[in-house]
Amino acid sequence: MRPFNYTNAKNKEQALQSYTSTSHYLGGGTNLVDLMKEDVERPDQLIEVANLDYKNIIKKESGGFTLGGMLSNSETANHPDIRKNYPLLSMAMLSAATAQIRNMATNAGNLLQRTRCPYFFETSMPCNKREPGSGCGAKDGVNSLHAIFGYSDKCIATHPSDMCVALAAMDAKVEVQKVYGSSRMIDFSNFHRLPGDQPEKDNTLEPGELITAIHLDKPKFSDHYYYLKIRERSSYAFALVSVAAGLQIKSGVITKAGLAMGGVAHKPWKFTEVEKFLEGKKPNKVNFETAAEMAMQDAKPFEGNKYKVEMGKRAIVRALTHAYERKA
Repeated sequence: MRPFNYTNAKNKEQALQSYTSTSHYLGGGTNLVDLMKEDVERPDQLIEVANLDYKNIIKKESGGFTLGGMLSNSETANHPDIRKNYPLLSMAMLSAATAQIRNMATNAGNLLQRTRCPYFFETSMPCNKREPGSGCGAKDGVNSLHAIFGYSDKCIATHPSDMCVALAAMDAKVEVQKVYGSSRMIDFSNFHRLPGDQPEKDNTLEPGELITAIHLDKPKFSDHYYYLKIRERSSYAFALVSVAAGLQIKSGVITKAGLAMGGVAHKPWKFTEVEKFLEGKKPNKVNFETAAEMAMQDAKPFEGNKYKVEMGKRAIVRALTHAYERKA
């Protein structure tokens, strides 16, 4: 690990004012510190923000809830209000990593975690995300874990988060504090970005912006929900494919649907058109299978990850079925 300066920010103003182009904010550090050890990330300064009181809460607001950016994943997933009103989010978060990591990892840090692509971690291999212009080793290499949606010639990596897949299905919003005092709200669908010609940029944050909160709308899927995570082993592994499914059902008809997939793109992959298709339909096998076909019709797999197409279809049907049957 390379030498770095450490700033223990006393408040958000000090954190923002201390930021430079070679700084990183430090929350739980469960991803960042690993990347520093592997010489993938090389910050000159770490700014400690995990102890900030600012928005370090779970609070009911305008029919929904606000989640503090500095709260741990465990505090969030196990909070009574989250388990009751947003069980899809809780279920997704509790499927991630280990209890020890969830106790350290922050909500804001979860949004910012970087890909687990082995070419990104291995500094002797080409990776445009790690070193722009060096090439993408995965494209013609071992790509069984990689994207089937939204990739570019520059990068085919996937986003690793479970929490973010649920947030995408739930249409969350992210609040960020700008360096010069103002704040802004980002729709979750616009927070992470596709690789395009700049795969080194994972999200739409501007330099120095600090995530302070995640905003959840009024609960819609507290009765019918399911998070399905398919992985190579049953614990402590990232998803090959994951599905966050939420249904709002009245009088035997789907009135609202939330559907997103993980492990298939550079960002959580939300199926907006499939959600629209499901709304007004009966929650049955035929409609779920049609939804799955629609969802996967634009997939463009590589030789190593063709299995994700069929796996994705089956996973969507299974997740929607479990969501429907949960309290049917």
